[in-house]
Amino acid sequence: MRSPFVLTHVPVHVSVTTRAGGVSAAPYDENNLALHVGDDAGAVAANRRQLAGYLGVDRVQFMQQVHGADVAVVDEASDADVAGVDVLVTATRGLAIAVLVADCVPLALVGRKAVAVAHAGRRGLAEGVVEAALAAVRRLDDGQIVAQIGPSICGGCYEVPAAMQAEVVAKVPAAAATTAAGTSGLDLPGAVRAQLRDARVITANPATLCTFEESIYYSHRRDGVTGRFAMVAMLLP
Repeated sequence: MRSPFVLTHVPVHVSVTTRAGGVSAAPYDENNLALHVGDDAGAVAANRRQLAGYLGVDRVQFMQQVHGADVAVVDEASDADVAGVDVLVTATRGLAIAVLVADCVPLALVGRKAVAVAHAGRRGLAEGVVEAALAAVRRLDDGQIVAQIGPSICGGCYEVPAAMQAEVVAKVPAAAATTAAGTSGLDLPGAVRAQLRDARVITANPATLCTFEESIYYSHRRDGVTGRFAMVAMLLP
């Protein structure tokens, strides 16, 4: 796991796991945290327990993401993943919530009274997942919100057909990109940053690592069958 990122305006823990240090076998090696990718469920459970132990909690709340913009507000952690949502929000201190990714943008939003994690992929971005996450936090917290964007595929690596690019850019113009090969692409982290800027939300980290380029992270576009890493956020007790 990368070193914790702790915002100074509020006691909060935000961190990102890597693919190192777990018990999953290839092609999920080593620290896969997702149950839906074909990995052994026992290995995933062990990896999740290890993460919870690192955070000093009994369990971490995950979700079954569907590339949409639906939100769930949670006040306690369950062994079951929250189904059918791409945003988790909590105002409960000591409750760790997580988003799983392997190229899509993991986003954490932190206020003084509430925290959220969101999964911003191509489809979710176009459907308004960033706006939905911000609105959910603001319903629980009327103060300043600070965002952190996690590792995700960059616009130089995320090649898509021109028609797909046009479909997304029609809704999110800042997603337009040209890849390193000169083909049509999508800049998902750039688009998220632009939406946060438009919403007057401070982004704590202006640059992010590319999952396609950095082998320490899972990348579905690079590897095909692979695991998922997590961004975790928690308001500290």
